[in-house]
Amino acid sequence: MSSSTSGNTSQPDFYQERARDFVDLHEQVETSDKLLDSLENFLSTFQKDLNAVAGQISELQDRSKDIEGRLKSRKKIERPLSSLLSDITVSPFLAKTILDSNVGEPWIDAIQQFEQRLITSRSRTRVKAARDLGEVAEGLRIVAATKLRGFFLALFQPIRSSVTTNMQVIQTSVLLKYAPLFGFLQRQAPAVANELQRAYAGAARLYYETGFRRYARSLGLIKTRSPEKFETITSGDSDKNFVMDLNRLQHGKLDGPSATLSYMADSKSHKEPVEGLLRSLLLVFMDNATSEYVFISKFFASSPSPPSVDASLSLMTPTAIVPTPSAMASPETTAFAENRSPSASDFGGSSRHASGVFPSLGAVISPGPSREEQAVVDAIWKQIMDPVLEYCQNFARLALEPMPSTTPLLTMIRLTEEVVTEIQKRRCPPAESFIFGLRLQMWPIFQKAMHEHIESLKRLAEGTGTGYFSRTSTITDAVIAKISRRYVGLFNSFVYLTEHEEETMIFSNLQRLREELVKLMNRHTERINDRVTKATAQSAVYELILQELSNGTQHTAHLKLQKEIAFWSYLDEEAKRKIVSAVSGAVSQ
Repeated sequence: MSSSTSGNTSQPDFYQERARDFVDLHEQVETSDKLLDSLENFLSTFQKDLNAVAGQISELQDRSKDIEGRLKSRKKIERPLSSLLSDITVSPFLAKTILDSNVGEPWIDAIQQFEQRLITSRSRTRVKAARDLGEVAEGLRIVAATKLRGFFLALFQPIRSSVTTNMQVIQTSVLLKYAPLFGFLQRQAPAVANELQRAYAGAARLYYETGFRRYARSLGLIKTRSPEKFETITSGDSDKNFVMDLNRLQHGKLDGPSATLSYMADSKSHKEPVEGLLRSLLLVFMDNATSEYVFISKFFASSPSPPSVDASLSLMTPTAIVPTPSAMASPETTAFAENRSPSASDFGGSSRHASGVFPSLGAVISPGPSREEQAVVDAIWKQIMDPVLEYCQNFARLALEPMPSTTPLLTMIRLTEEVVTEIQKRRCPPAESFIFGLRLQMWPIFQKAMHEHIESLKRLAEGTGTGYFSRTSTITDAVIAKISRRYVGLFNSFVYLTEHEEETMIFSNLQRLREELVKLMNRHTERINDRVTKATAQSAVYELILQELSNGTQHTAHLKLQKEIAFWSYLDEEAKRKIVSAVSGAVSQ
């Protein structure tokens, strides 16, 4: 009992003695709980911070990808943007050239660069920078158009002021050099371009009108010194118009004598045949008309706009303005200069040979202009050359009235054919039509002249003629010989001037003339009763004709000449056969 009681009393003492320890332990446990709670809170906060950091890292990654994508996009547009800026930006040097300098060779490249920027700024209206620069470019355009107008008017002034101005030099060395500047006006200031076109047409018209008026007047003065009139084959006592004159026949070719110059009219002793004067005028007309047409085609032809920025570099991807090959095709300036004729300050032509000076422009102009462009060029050319056409027409009428002799008339016809062929090579349709019209005017006159020759022979053979040879009551051997020589002179001249045997109008008339000549010979000899004397007289005429045919021309291979010789040879053989037959018959008797 006492032991249990002691045990019970000792146990509280045990706890009491260790109460402090238990309290400390309790406090430590509480402190640990607090620490654990604090650690738990810390870990919870740390977890939140980690989640926030992870979110920020993800956001940074997304931003990095976005920046990388933007960088790639900017690198992609860097080249087109740079090209756009360079294409729409007008440099200070370019602006200063247009604003502060006079028009000259530096303007050619400057205007081309400026027009490219002007076109680009107009085609990029959706770009604010282009719209802002558009007003500046428009102001520079107005300044450039104003200066170019005054520049070209100054270049046209020498053409208007003096006929001694070398038109070809101004065109080839000056105007064509600045053709790109005029092309700029055609595209960007059409009103100014039209004004300059009218100004040039007026100046050139006055230049050519004055020059050709003086030249035609000089040729007319020379013509009055050696008047010629038409004579039939049976009229007149002079064979001048029926003798084959190679010097005069050369006037039917381009590659012939030198052209007549204006100052030659001052010499009262200087004379030229009418066909030579017409040839000089047509050569001068041909050179000036064709060279003017080529210049107009080159200078006033509608020019396409220069290309703007490359479409592959465009930010807005509009279609770039690119000229088509057909629009750009035109003769080169150097080739054009080589094809020009030497100029003569007094419109008197030059001492050159006319043929071969203008090679065919077909090797240079390819492809040809459109119908619309050619119509514009033709209209400008006619506006300029109308007075010249009138003076040439009037002189041609003067050359044909009164009607010239037959050979000079055919020479002039052949000349017009040569000129038409050469103009066709040089490609000047309005001039070709004009010369062709002159040719059509000459053929009826030629036909009339040949008809007069034929009718005069017919009247003489019938005894009703009124010419020189009809004054005598009978036709003598001398008359027959004279008419025969005239016939051969005409025939040889015609053969010399006619290369093709198919010239129906030429050789059909000669055949009719020959038939009438044979009739005249037969009428003359039919009065002779003696067969030997009759055949001898016929043979003498035939031999005379054969001799003249053989000596009078260099075209021995011409088919018509061979046929003509064969015809008269046959008649001569027949006459000699009759002589032999008559003599043999007389001897046998």
